[in-house]
Amino acid sequence: MFCACPEIHVIKWETASSGARFHDKRVMTSKRKSTALTEAQCVSLAQRTLRERLCHQRLPEQPVGLESQYRHLLELLRRTAVHGESNSVLIVGPRGAGKTMLLGCVLRELMNLKEVQKNVLQVELNGLLQTDDKIALKEITRQLHLENVVGDKVFGSFAENLAFLLEALKSGDKSRSLPVLFILDEFDLFAHHKNQTLLYNLLDVSQSAQAPVAVVGLTCRLDVLELLEKRVKSRFSHRQIHLLNPLSFTQYVEAVGSQLSLPQDFPHPKFRDDWNCSVTKLCEDKSVEEILRRQFNSSKDFRSLYMLLLQAVIRVSPSHSTLRESDLLEASRLISADSKANILHGLSVLELCLIIAMKHLNDTYDGEPFNFQMVHNEFTKFIQRKSHTIHKFEKPVVMKAFEHLVELEVVWPIDSAASKVQREYRLMRLMLEHGQVMEALQKYPQCPTDVKQWALSAFA
Repeated sequence: MFCACPEIHVIKWETASSGARFHDKRVMTSKRKSTALTEAQCVSLAQRTLRERLCHQRLPEQPVGLESQYRHLLELLRRTAVHGESNSVLIVGPRGAGKTMLLGCVLRELMNLKEVQKNVLQVELNGLLQTDDKIALKEITRQLHLENVVGDKVFGSFAENLAFLLEALKSGDKSRSLPVLFILDEFDLFAHHKNQTLLYNLLDVSQSAQAPVAVVGLTCRLDVLELLEKRVKSRFSHRQIHLLNPLSFTQYVEAVGSQLSLPQDFPHPKFRDDWNCSVTKLCEDKSVEEILRRQFNSSKDFRSLYMLLLQAVIRVSPSHSTLRESDLLEASRLISADSKANILHGLSVLELCLIIAMKHLNDTYDGEPFNFQMVHNEFTKFIQRKSHTIHKFEKPVVMKAFEHLVELEVVWPIDSAASKVQREYRLMRLMLEHGQVMEALQKYPQCPTDVKQWALSAFA
């Protein structure tokens, strides 16, 4: 019995060691699989990673170029959350300047503070959704989880209802009341509510010692204070944080490079390094710089930039597994394509002829409005004198083509649809530019030569 024990121990040790070797083999196999991805799988994974980044628009680690505004807003909300100091502030800036992103970054850091966690309530309202005070109050009640507290109670006024909601949040005395952050997106739309009751009561609470409340408004209107009534304006702290998007072009290009680069934890290191190297070269390319410069000058909005980059990313395929200059050029062409010019590409030859006839009338009568009868007469003269390839259409057929142009808003009536004028004599205006029509004619497949010549005489 005594001799058998060592044998058993040996067997156990050997079993354990073989299990460890088996575990090591599995780890090595999984590592080998992660690096043995095919080219197509790497491309698909890279596209998925970048699509998630560009579409979901996750918050950055720190807002670029908005450091002072970030510190100011963070300190303001921290005083409310930690010390119970009521405040009100407006974040003002054009669309796409980063108002929501700035507030999101501030709230993220605020909620990471130990003394703030599970101690602050947030209420988010949007002027596009909460179109009147009654809907806004229901939303406040829902977000504060006070439906059961309110129950079937009947309140005399909005102020009484709001005061009851804030009273219900108190735990003991006022010093232990839970701070509430009211975030009002599209702040200017709340100013159009009847008597501005919601704004008045929220700002009144933020000025008094009823409960610790911070009211943060986001708006793109610089004249938003002029929309407020005198009694509402007197209760506002007049703190405004302006976002004027001071981003330079160099920072803009750096943002493009960081958005297109693959992360360090990408499972195929060689593909990641090749991809990131191609992105660096792409950002240094002169033609790409010209595209980005044009985009930067038209709009500094990152959302429009992400749309451009997304169009370029989806053009990558296993046949060319890195981003190229041609991908961004094609993406820029698609993004900047004229919608009216695209409509013209699908028109019939008859409809194109009517547009050319309208342009002739504009030149003849110095931009005065025209009607269908005048367009039909001009088209008939062209058929009789110059055209040998287009047969004569019946007047109802031409009328149908003209009405189709009106439906497409290529032609627009200058009077209301309820006018009693016969449809042949309703006055119209052509809503197209010279370049749009010429581009459509150049790209039109097998366009008759005499139609092109007639157009050149009209647009000369």
